[in-house]
Amino acid sequence: MYLDLRVRIADIEGKTYLQKTKTATYVQYEFDRVYNPDKQYNTPKRTSIGKVCADDPEMMQPNENYLKFFPGVDLPETKAYTSRSHCLRIGAYIVIKRIIEDYGLDDMMTRIIGKDSGLFLDLAAYSIIAENNAAQYYPDYAYNHPLFTKNMRIYSDSKVSEFLNSMTDNQSVGFLNEWNASRDHRERIYISYDSTNKNCQAGDIEMAEYGHAKDDRSKPVINYSVAYDKNNREPLFYEEYPGSIVDISQLQYMLERAKGYGYRKVGFILDRGYFSKSNIHYMDRCGYDFVIMVKGQKDLVNELILDHKGEFEDKRSCSIRDYAVNGMTVKHQLFPSDKEERYFHIYYSSSKYASERETVERKIDNLAKSLEKVKGQPVRVDKSFSRYFDLIYYHEGKEDERFMYGKERTDVIDRDISLCGYFVIITSKKMTAKQALELYKSRDASEKMFKGDKSYLGNRSLRIQSEEALGAKIFMEFVALIIRSRIYCKLKDEMVRTGKKSNYMTVPAALRELEKIEMIKAYDGKYRLSHALTLTQKNILHAFDINVNHVKDRAETIADTLKYHEEKE
Repeated sequence: MYLDLRVRIADIEGKTYLQKTKTATYVQYEFDRVYNPDKQYNTPKRTSIGKVCADDPEMMQPNENYLKFFPGVDLPETKAYTSRSHCLRIGAYIVIKRIIEDYGLDDMMTRIIGKDSGLFLDLAAYSIIAENNAAQYYPDYAYNHPLFTKNMRIYSDSKVSEFLNSMTDNQSVGFLNEWNASRDHRERIYISYDSTNKNCQAGDIEMAEYGHAKDDRSKPVINYSVAYDKNNREPLFYEEYPGSIVDISQLQYMLERAKGYGYRKVGFILDRGYFSKSNIHYMDRCGYDFVIMVKGQKDLVNELILDHKGEFEDKRSCSIRDYAVNGMTVKHQLFPSDKEERYFHIYYSSSKYASERETVERKIDNLAKSLEKVKGQPVRVDKSFSRYFDLIYYHEGKEDERFMYGKERTDVIDRDISLCGYFVIITSKKMTAKQALELYKSRDASEKMFKGDKSYLGNRSLRIQSEEALGAKIFMEFVALIIRSRIYCKLKDEMVRTGKKSNYMTVPAALRELEKIEMIKAYDGKYRLSHALTLTQKNILHAFDINVNHVKDRAETIADTLKYHEEKE
């Protein structure tokens, strides 16, 4: 992220270098040298601190790294950020403020962050309302919105970058400790745990590594996981870890973290990516229940499916209408080393059967086409083909080996097709097939939360240049996630209460509608509501127990605050 200002290029002999590309010239700064004992020489560690201005080769536009390595430089302002729009959008701000107060986040942030706690909350609100996390656009948002900063002061993008770089791990750890300490640990809950990853282009972020990216852009990624309280529908804590670490390896560290936060009476709802023998046994040792998905084609469960095939698929008593599946439960050992039996909930979906069978058939067809292309050629076909084909070779002498054709292994193909449409959920605790499916499907809330994080908070990519800014942005993003998750749940509850599925009761649509609630600055210098609330706006606000009088009171407070401080200035 580049700041909206210019500084003179730092000319430090042996430390700064210009790197030209097709699109721009970047200023590189050598901040360290690491001695390599094997090769017996020093390897320089460099990072970009800005890019050269196109119209002035002696000036550059700095980025966050410049603030990190040159903290004492006075930065000029290129914009007057003290001005404020004569039209303020206050609806979404009022809702977010209500949630912040209900959770006590304002007091919590004051204790943890101090004088800049208001700016932190503004950045969280900005990412929710503007669906963006780029600091250079924050002043544009602040220009026409009320703020949580003291006196509703508008800060420049350079102040935002400086603030993010100044935040410490102690602050994020302190928040997570206090946030989780305030949860009810006596209540038995199920925690949905899932992870995603974020693209990061900054070359000197140690945590950014090439891994198994869910949104593959061939860039280094940072893994990010969230534990979500399914019962109370709240994010509990998050983890950030290097991009090369796979989900299955991280689970046990998360379980230790949950224990450290005081969660004892809990079960974990996990996706198939966390399934392993060591993870299951580790949860047993911790005393945690689990609900975990396993695909029907897995060797672990396919024999069990075939043993009970035909017993429940067409029975009305086994129908789970809400999810259009049939299910049954059997008790069985998960691993030979298990001391107790688990509950295997077997499900069949006719719609899944059709789509999964087509996937298998298409896969076989594509493999057959690939084999046809190399027929008669002196090649050794990859072993991956041998699952579905007997590979036949022709030998003419010791040296001349040619691939002739692949004969379909119809018994294997038929077996895979017979497993289409089935899936299995394994639980450690006794429950019905319906209860297990409802618990697993409750993961939808956390999955929607991750979708919202990337799509509606602007966090598909982390626009940062330093380790400090990385930690600060993920911390801020998590707080925004808490607030947005609450908005989602309140809107959903309101639709259940009224029995209406209005298209304006989704989070993005509701925020857009609330942004239409405006205050206009009159000739006397005071802001006033521009018009009465619409019926749609009233319906949305009702979900948060906010009425017209509350909006008027908030608007009056905003107007008085701005008028008082403008007169003082």
